Amino acid sequence: MGLSSDVKSHHKTHKFFLICNYILLGAASSCIFLTLSLRLIPSGAGALLVLLHLITIAGAISGCNAVSAGSNKWYAIHMVATVLTAIFQGSVSVLIFTTTDNFLSALNSYVREENAETILKMAGGLCAVMFCLEWLVLTLAFFLRYYAFVEGTNGSSKVSNEEYSKNWTPPFQV
Repeated sequence: MGLSSDVKSHHKTHKFFLICNYILLGAASSCIFLTLSLRLIPSGAGALLVLLHLITIAGAISGCNAVSAGSNKWYAIHMVATVLTAIFQGSVSVLIFTTTDNFLSALNSYVREENAETILKMAGGLCAVMFCLEWLVLTLAFFLRYYAFVEGTNGSSKVSNEEYSKNWTPPFQV
Protein backbone atom coordinates (compact mmCIF):
# COMPACT_ATOMS: atom_id res chain seq x y z
CA MET A 1 0.00 0.00 0.00
CA GLY A 2 1.32 3.37 -0.93
CA LEU A 3 1.14 6.60 0.97
CA SER A 4 -1.59 7.96 -1.32
CA SER A 5 -3.91 5.04 -0.48
CA ASP A 6 -3.33 5.68 3.24
CA VAL A 7 -4.20 9.34 2.78
CA LYS A 8 -7.32 8.40 0.80
CA SER A 9 -8.33 5.94 3.52
CA HIS A 10 -7.80 8.58 6.19
CA HIS A 11 -9.85 11.09 4.19
CA LYS A 12 -12.72 8.60 3.69
CA THR A 13 -12.70 7.72 7.39
CA HIS A 14 -12.82 11.43 8.23
CA LYS A 15 -15.82 11.98 5.94
CA PHE A 16 -17.64 8.91 7.26
CA PHE A 17 -16.98 10.07 10.83
CA LEU A 18 -18.48 13.48 10.10
CA ILE A 19 -21.52 11.97 8.35
CA CYS A 20 -22.15 9.67 11.32
CA ASN A 21 -21.94 12.65 13.69
CA TYR A 22 -24.40 14.60 11.53
CA ILE A 23 -26.81 11.65 11.59
CA LEU A 24 -26.41 11.53 15.38
CA LEU A 25 -27.27 15.24 15.56
CA GLY A 26 -30.40 14.68 13.51
CA ALA A 27 -31.51 11.60 15.43
CA ALA A 28 -30.98 13.24 18.82
CA SER A 29 -32.88 16.37 17.85
CA SER A 30 -35.69 14.21 16.42
CA CYS A 31 -35.85 12.32 19.70
CA ILE A 32 -36.14 15.61 21.58
CA PHE A 33 -39.09 16.62 19.42
CA LEU A 34 -40.72 13.21 19.84
CA THR A 35 -40.34 13.45 23.62
CA LEU A 36 -41.75 16.96 23.64
CA SER A 37 -44.66 15.85 21.45
CA LEU A 38 -45.74 13.48 24.21
CA ARG A 39 -46.05 16.40 26.60
CA LEU A 40 -45.18 20.00 25.92
CA ILE A 41 -43.57 20.56 29.32
CA PRO A 42 -41.77 17.32 30.11
CA SER A 43 -42.00 15.55 33.44
CA GLY A 44 -38.89 14.59 35.40
CA ALA A 45 -38.32 11.48 33.30
CA GLY A 46 -39.01 13.43 30.10
CA ALA A 47 -36.58 16.16 31.16
CA LEU A 48 -33.88 13.55 31.78
CA LEU A 49 -34.58 12.04 28.38
CA VAL A 50 -34.27 15.46 26.73
CA LEU A 51 -31.05 16.07 28.70
CA LEU A 52 -29.64 12.76 27.43
CA HIS A 53 -30.30 13.82 23.85
CA LEU A 54 -28.78 17.25 24.48
CA ILE A 55 -25.63 15.56 25.79
CA THR A 56 -25.65 13.37 22.67
CA ILE A 57 -25.80 16.51 20.53
CA ALA A 58 -22.95 18.07 22.53
CA GLY A 59 -20.90 14.90 22.10
CA ALA A 60 -21.45 14.89 18.33
CA ILE A 61 -20.45 18.55 18.11
CA SER A 62 -17.32 17.91 20.18
CA GLY A 63 -16.53 15.00 17.84
CA CYS A 64 -16.63 17.32 14.85
CA ASN A 65 -14.43 19.79 16.74
CA ALA A 66 -12.02 17.04 17.78
CA VAL A 67 -11.42 16.00 14.20
CA SER A 68 -11.09 19.51 12.82
CA ALA A 69 -9.00 20.90 15.69
CA GLY A 70 -6.93 17.79 16.30
CA SER A 71 -6.51 18.62 20.00
CA ASN A 72 -6.37 16.09 22.78
CA LYS A 73 -8.87 18.11 24.86
CA TRP A 74 -11.71 17.85 22.32
CA TYR A 75 -10.87 14.22 21.66
CA ALA A 76 -11.12 13.35 25.37
CA ILE A 77 -14.39 15.26 25.79
CA HIS A 78 -15.82 13.51 22.75
CA MET A 79 -14.82 10.04 23.90
CA VAL A 80 -16.22 10.48 27.42
CA ALA A 81 -19.49 12.01 26.21
CA THR A 82 -19.97 9.37 23.53
CA VAL A 83 -19.31 6.41 25.81
CA LEU A 84 -21.69 7.69 28.47
CA THR A 85 -24.46 8.59 26.07
CA ALA A 86 -24.09 5.29 24.23
CA ILE A 87 -24.60 3.38 27.46
CA PHE A 88 -27.62 5.47 28.42
CA GLN A 89 -29.12 5.44 24.91
CA GLY A 90 -28.99 1.64 24.88
CA SER A 91 -30.55 1.47 28.34
CA VAL A 92 -33.34 3.88 27.43
CA SER A 93 -34.04 1.94 24.25
CA VAL A 94 -34.37 -1.31 26.17
CA LEU A 95 -36.60 0.35 28.77
CA ILE A 96 -38.85 1.85 26.12
CA PHE A 97 -39.35 -1.44 24.31
CA THR A 98 -39.71 -3.68 27.37
CA THR A 99 -41.77 -1.44 29.66
CA THR A 100 -43.59 0.93 27.34
CA ASP A 101 -46.59 1.40 29.66
CA ASN A 102 -44.45 2.15 32.72
CA PHE A 103 -42.22 4.50 30.75
CA LEU A 104 -45.26 6.26 29.31
CA SER A 105 -46.83 6.72 32.74
CA ALA A 106 -43.55 8.23 34.00
CA LEU A 107 -43.74 10.81 31.19
CA ASN A 108 -47.32 11.81 32.19
CA SER A 109 -48.33 12.15 28.56
CA TYR A 110 -51.47 13.98 27.48
CA VAL A 111 -51.59 12.12 24.17
CA ARG A 112 -53.98 9.19 23.61
CA GLU A 113 -52.40 5.97 24.78
CA GLU A 114 -52.23 4.27 21.35
CA ASN A 115 -50.63 7.31 19.75
CA ALA A 116 -48.29 7.84 22.70
CA GLU A 117 -47.08 4.23 22.47
CA THR A 118 -46.32 4.69 18.77
CA ILE A 119 -44.46 7.95 19.39
CA LEU A 120 -42.52 6.41 22.28
CA LYS A 121 -41.57 3.35 20.23
CA MET A 122 -40.32 5.63 17.42
CA ALA A 123 -38.18 7.42 20.01
CA GLY A 124 -36.98 4.02 21.27
CA GLY A 125 -36.03 3.03 17.73
CA LEU A 126 -34.08 6.25 17.34
CA CYS A 127 -32.35 5.55 20.67
CA ALA A 128 -31.31 2.13 19.36
CA VAL A 129 -30.01 3.72 16.14
CA MET A 130 -28.09 6.30 18.17
CA PHE A 131 -26.64 3.53 20.37
CA CYS A 132 -25.23 1.77 17.30
CA LEU A 133 -24.07 5.00 15.69
CA GLU A 134 -22.26 6.11 18.84
CA TRP A 135 -20.24 2.92 18.97
CA LEU A 136 -19.46 3.33 15.26
CA VAL A 137 -18.39 6.92 15.91
CA LEU A 138 -16.16 5.75 18.76
CA THR A 139 -14.49 3.24 16.49
CA LEU A 140 -13.99 5.81 13.74
CA ALA A 141 -12.63 8.34 16.26
CA PHE A 142 -10.13 5.73 17.41
CA PHE A 143 -8.98 5.16 13.82
CA LEU A 144 -8.73 8.88 13.13
CA ARG A 145 -6.69 9.37 16.29
CA TYR A 146 -4.47 6.45 15.27
CA TYR A 147 -3.93 7.97 11.81
CA ALA A 148 -3.02 11.30 13.45
CA PHE A 149 -0.53 9.52 15.71
CA VAL A 150 1.07 7.59 12.85
CA GLU A 151 1.32 10.74 10.74
CA GLY A 152 2.84 12.59 13.68
CA THR A 153 0.13 15.27 13.81
CA ASN A 154 -1.00 14.56 17.35
CA GLY A 155 0.49 17.74 18.73
CA SER A 156 3.94 16.30 19.39
CA SER A 157 7.02 16.65 17.25
CA LYS A 158 6.52 15.39 13.73
CA VAL A 159 8.52 12.27 13.11
CA SER A 160 8.37 10.45 9.81
CA ASN A 161 7.56 6.76 9.69
CA GLU A 162 11.06 5.99 8.44
CA GLU A 163 12.74 7.76 11.37
CA TYR A 164 10.36 6.07 13.79
CA SER A 165 11.02 2.59 12.38
CA LYS A 166 14.83 3.09 12.48
CA ASN A 167 14.67 3.23 16.28
CA TRP A 168 13.06 -0.20 16.50
CA THR A 169 15.03 -3.37 16.90
CA PRO A 170 15.33 -5.46 13.71
CA PRO A 171 12.47 -7.96 14.34
CA PHE A 172 9.96 -5.11 14.56
CA GLN A 173 10.96 -3.09 11.52
CA VAL A 174 8.43 -2.92 8.75
